[in-house]
Amino acid sequence: MAETKKITVVNIVVSTSLEHDIPLEKMAATLSNTEYNPEQFPGLVIRIKDPKTSALIFSSGKVVCTGARNIQAVHDSIKKIIKSLEKIGIKITIKPKITIQNIVAAGMIGMDLNLNVLAMKLKNTEYEPEQFPGLVYKLNIAGKKENYKATFLLFSNGKIVCTGTKSEEQVKEAVDKLIINLKKVKQK
Repeated sequence: MAETKKITVVNIVVSTSLEHDIPLEKMAATLSNTEYNPEQFPGLVIRIKDPKTSALIFSSGKVVCTGARNIQAVHDSIKKIIKSLEKIGIKITIKPKITIQNIVAAGMIGMDLNLNVLAMKLKNTEYEPEQFPGLVYKLNIAGKKENYKATFLLFSNGKIVCTGTKSEEQVKEAVDKLIINLKKVKQK
């Protein structure tokens, strides 16, 4: 049976700076799609409907945005945050520099996995089936552009989650390396 792999990006986490102080209390009082509880956390949460994302905004102007499934959605979300700030009289004149912190991808690799065997034969794994049905596998990757780490959740039905990468190219490299390593291990 030929394996079929289908992996898609499900979340991109980015950070940026608007390089402007932000009056969080004014934002929370004016905008309905925000939550701000400074006694519990110093950032304001803003929820954006389209694209469906959330962002943490700090008074320093730093922003962490999560939930986007592609880079265009990241840019659209940041633009909407800047528009929201204009409603309370804050004019952002710079084009914010966006830094990808993490990409989460999920999907199928088209092969059944014996997690007990993999836990014994692969290095850098954690597997406690009584607590969680997936195996955690940490992989160091010598990528085309740089070395990086990816962390995988592997499930016996061939479903995987990949995290720790910072580009779609890294996701693809990491999944390819994962499949090579899985094929090296005899799982019977």
